[in-house]
Amino acid sequence: MNDKFDDLAKGVAQSVTRRQALKKFSLGVVGMALACFGLANTASAGKKPCLPNGSICGNNGECCSGKCSRNNLAYGAHPGGICIFVPNA
Repeated sequence: MNDKFDDLAKGVAQSVTRRQALKKFSLGVVGMALACFGLANTASAGKKPCLPNGSICGNNGECCSGKCSRNNLAYGAHPGGICIFVPNA
């Protein structure tokens, strides 16, 4: 048991050159930057863009306005519906 603790203490107490310390610090900063910017971009990559008003849609979730109307006379009837603008009430 004491041998393991002694080995750990010796490992921590070893001196590190400036070059080694700077290299480890740089790798840490680069790793943090990749984690912050790289993961955010891949997380949003799977999301499909919304459809603008007047586009043929299948459900409300596909439209940017959140409303897919199946009976909009201005655009005619489509089997899937049309994305329409819904003013805030």
